[in-house]
Amino acid sequence: MSTTADNIPDNAQLDAWLDKKLDELLPTKLEEIDASRTPSMSIIATKGTLDWAYPPFILASTAAALGWDVDVFFTFYGLLLLKKDVDAEVSPLGNPAMPMKMPFGPKWFQDFNWPMPNLVMAGIPGFEKVATGLMKKTFKNKGVATVEELRSLCVEADVKMVACQMTVDVFGFDAGEFIPEVTDFVGATSFLPIAKQSDVCLFI
Repeated sequence: MSTTADNIPDNAQLDAWLDKKLDELLPTKLEEIDASRTPSMSIIATKGTLDWAYPPFILASTAAALGWDVDVFFTFYGLLLLKKDVDAEVSPLGNPAMPMKMPFGPKWFQDFNWPMPNLVMAGIPGFEKVATGLMKKTFKNKGVATVEELRSLCVEADVKMVACQMTVDVFGFDAGEFIPEVTDFVGATSFLPIAKQSDVCLFI
């Protein structure tokens, strides 16, 4: 590196040398910073039926088990999943993708997809309760945790569960109806900045 009469490196050469060193060191340093950073995930849970109750809790508990920071914002019917007693049901009505299988009997009987037209499902009183019971029994037979168990796993893993204050007000809920682990009652304006900074943001 050439120098001036005062033994000071030429500015252009100094800049070039610094650029070269930065090109060499910066990628490695950025990789180290990224590797040491804790990933984060935000979930917006909007539905309260049994089949839609599973995805937010499964994803949240799994991410937390991986060491991620997880926030779940429960809004509209999703808010029902934070109540002390979860009374979620499922309805096959209008859900043609939902298989109707029986959780009992021989294997060929359990593997059969029963075609249930909407007319039958809408016309039989108590059909939703039957479908709910069959789904819960199927989950139990397959060793799938209940919604309450998955929620408890999220609580133990420090998943932040946030309730939508607007939904609480609209439906006339009281804060005492919800599990004590609800971290906050806020509006969308408070949660969106958290979601913006998350590595993964899901709307369920």
